[in-house]
Amino acid sequence: MKRTPLLLLFVFLFSYSHAQDTEKVWRINIINPGIEYEHPVTTETTLSVNLGIGYSGAYPNLSETTGTGGLYAFAPFADIQYKWFYNLGKRDFQSKTVEHNSANFLSLRFRTRGKSIEDNFERYANYDFAIGPTWGIQRKYGNFHLLLDLGPQFYFDSKGNSGFWPLMPQINIGVDV
Repeated sequence: MKRTPLLLLFVFLFSYSHAQDTEKVWRINIINPGIEYEHPVTTETTLSVNLGIGYSGAYPNLSETTGTGGLYAFAPFADIQYKWFYNLGKRDFQSKTVEHNSANFLSLRFRTRGKSIEDNFERYANYDFAIGPTWGIQRKYGNFHLLLDLGPQFYFDSKGNSGFWPLMPQINIGVDV
């Protein structure tokens, strides 16, 4: 665990010397409000970190649910994605914008939630985590940013409960700053 900060430092130092095509981007996300920073790692990859307070639902095996209706929790979150943009060159060749990393991507996504501020179900633990691969697209339209991605995820909490969700979607609309 002590090696994690050193590994992150190495990734950022490496990115300063090798990134050229992908861009550094700051965003304010509107859906699931958060502040996101996307940092180039190589010419085709970025590391994005999104911190905020947002809406989410209940994970099976991680919560006790009763009653009917939509289940919701508002909680602080951290969402980290390592993205590989596989069609930057093709978009550029076709004279389509690649500004602010407008391209299709594959990623490894890690998400964690903290203690709920408001919810209508009981979580077994205050902290839970999810990790999995995704396929997605992100586009820049003027100052607006759109991200859609989808992929399976393995989720678990700090008490050892876990499960698998076959297709977890993410939709983000925001403003590039």
